Amino acid sequence: MIGSIAIDEIAERLRASRGLAAKGDIAGVAASLGLSGEDAIPVGDDCAAIPDSDGYTLFAIEGFMNEFVAGDPWFAGWCGAMVNISDVAAMGGRPIALVDAVWSDGAANAAPVLEGLKAASRAFGVPVVGGHTNVRSAQQQFAVAILGRARALLTSFDAAPGEKLIAAIDLRGRYREPFPNWEAATAAPPARLRGDLELLPQIAERGLSRAAKDISQGGIAGTAAMLAECSRVGLSIELAAIPKPDSVALERWLMTFPSYGYLLSVRPDRVEDTLAAFRGRDIAAAAIGDVTAGTQVEIRNGERRETIWDFARQALIGCAPSQPPERRASA
Repeated sequence: MIGSIAIDEIAERLRASRGLAAKGDIAGVAASLGLSGEDAIPVGDDCAAIPDSDGYTLFAIEGFMNEFVAGDPWFAGWCGAMVNISDVAAMGGRPIALVDAVWSDGAANAAPVLEGLKAASRAFGVPVVGGHTNVRSAQQQFAVAILGRARALLTSFDAAPGEKLIAAIDLRGRYREPFPNWEAATAAPPARLRGDLELLPQIAERGLSRAAKDISQGGIAGTAAMLAECSRVGLSIELAAIPKPDSVALERWLMTFPSYGYLLSVRPDRVEDTLAAFRGRDIAAAAIGDVTAGTQVEIRNGERRETIWDFARQALIGCAPSQPPERRASA
């Protein structure tokens, strides 16, 4: 038992969660476009990583659920910047600029979304340089794209068996009710926000890790499954090791979308240095499991184990290469 809930019940609720189902929708779109992790620019990462003269140009986009934009428009605008910037950081990059697309029924309804976007742009120090506007729409809709750059990459395709899975999450926040968003950024000092994000490119450039993802709408379990699928590995996650606020039930936490949260695959001899980098900035970080040579993503509690996903039976986002990827050499 974890609290009052049995581990098999947690596994079943994770499999049935909206966040995990939404990640499964990616497979159909990728198939329709003929995209995969075997493309020249692999699909399945947090950003497209396009090689340039001495590194990578990073390109990503995030769209937002209509009910979220309508229910909390200022925070939706803030998230337009924040989650894109997090995607760039998750790949070892630094953000350059944002563009947005906003639809609304009248300029007054677009105003709080744009105010939130402006506030986040200023806090993170990433400018909005253009976009598309339609204030004659029947409903609120919102999307933001980002350009960034990396000198060294963290990817979804480079987790290797024998490594440890690390979770790093800023616990200094609260839920943005009624949504599953753990909000730890809007009241934080801008210098702290920027410094915390800088940890990811530093980790990549120091060679502490080669593989990472930001914890997204799929929560810890869904994000871990996407990382495992793209790297063609299995994962075993120890529930008791996951950093979480004391006041939050584990089941809810596993499906939470944190403002600042990352999963990294790290060689055992580099775990302590990686943890120290996060902890040095008061980010909760812990080794929460093992990367294995299997096809299953499982959760465990002591001797009890339950499989969340088995890629031998069903793909999730459908972007895994047909053969195990060639592992990039560690720095």
